[in-house]
Amino acid sequence: MVKCNNEGAGTKSSAFFYGWYIVGVGILVNIAGTFAFSSTLSIFLKPITEELGVSRGAFSLIRTFEIGVAALIVPLLGSWTDRHGGRGVLVLGVLMEGTGLLLSSLVQSFWQFAFVRCSLVIAGEALLGSLVINVTIAQSFVRKRGRAMGIANLGTGIAKLSIPLCAAYLFVLVGWRNTWAIFGIVAPLLVVAPALIFVRRSPEDMGLRPDGEPPLQGPDKLPSNGEVLATAKWATLPAETVWSRTEALHLPTFWLLVVTFGIASVGIAGLNLHIYSYVTDIGYSPLIAASFMSTIALTQLGSTLVWGMLADRFDIRKVSCVQFLIQGVGLITAISSGQIHITYLGFFLYGTGLAGSFVLREVIWANFFGRTSLGTVRGLSLFFSHLFAAGGAPFFGFLHDRTGSYNLSFTLFSCALVTSSVLILLATPPRRPSA
Repeated sequence: MVKCNNEGAGTKSSAFFYGWYIVGVGILVNIAGTFAFSSTLSIFLKPITEELGVSRGAFSLIRTFEIGVAALIVPLLGSWTDRHGGRGVLVLGVLMEGTGLLLSSLVQSFWQFAFVRCSLVIAGEALLGSLVINVTIAQSFVRKRGRAMGIANLGTGIAKLSIPLCAAYLFVLVGWRNTWAIFGIVAPLLVVAPALIFVRRSPEDMGLRPDGEPPLQGPDKLPSNGEVLATAKWATLPAETVWSRTEALHLPTFWLLVVTFGIASVGIAGLNLHIYSYVTDIGYSPLIAASFMSTIALTQLGSTLVWGMLADRFDIRKVSCVQFLIQGVGLITAISSGQIHITYLGFFLYGTGLAGSFVLREVIWANFFGRTSLGTVRGLSLFFSHLFAAGGAPFFGFLHDRTGSYNLSFTLFSCALVTSSVLILLATPPRRPSA
């Protein structure tokens, strides 16, 4: 039996590893974070641009500013999470996001909407986003890291499946403004209490070990001063190197992963914002457009855990290569045919690959750089990834304004995915140079 001391709440025996509670919180965090995603914002693109009188290209610049704000936050956020954990960060983030969504329902001009999005909403999303919860989960799991990440990311699939249909229904029932207000109320209700009750920095803080392995000789904690435990009783854990920001910046592996996931994120950011408008532009109704988005979400919901299990069993570089290829083939299929069933098939394949990207990129960073300094390294990498993604939404928007179609931008995105599938095979775990 595993003995778990929950911060003075008493000692009790349980065969259930505490880390799975954190995975459960991760599901809720990923659902709440989706209210601020660009895929959710895409549902609001047409009514907002029409009512506030702004072009799609100008509207897309919001995502550039949002991603820029997030890029400034995540490097500091990663190192904070390594030292202090993510409980307070998650609570603060969801309260900021909820407040911003409520204020979004009251705006009367585009600059007001942009200001609210680029301050409260996106800052809240950055605090609530994947960095904090994924680093926390990675601290609790090593051997089962892939499946833990896969289960937590089910929340994103659930939200992306339900939000488009809920939003389309709420638009008709209460309008787009009140829809924002409802989202702003629901998000904090999902996260605040579970995060305060269950989230802890690492299993060592409670006298446990990753993956639920029984503790030996007492509750040693994961050190916060950059030292790695090397005593015999921790010998079954993989040896890990502590990386500083400066050291990470000098690693070829770091930059290869940044570019691999960065060029893919350019297209993901652009497609997420414009996919709803693309589908309605080619002649389908708003409800059909919402169903296409739900198809992508349904495949994410159905395949996320599968990708996590594959990451635990096989070479993650090869699994990631397959994921990128499936995503690219699916996108080409979706835009190359005017037949609705072929379009559904294409978005089904694209969503299956996209689900893998959410899981595999987190696992590969954790596997390559370890638990001890994961927040620091991952936060730094996200700074550069956000710089890539910042250009995606306006690139799609202004290219549409110029050509009258999204076909060229979607085709370029497919080429980027194929390029990423090749680059990921070149990545190798970093090693500290010998003195």
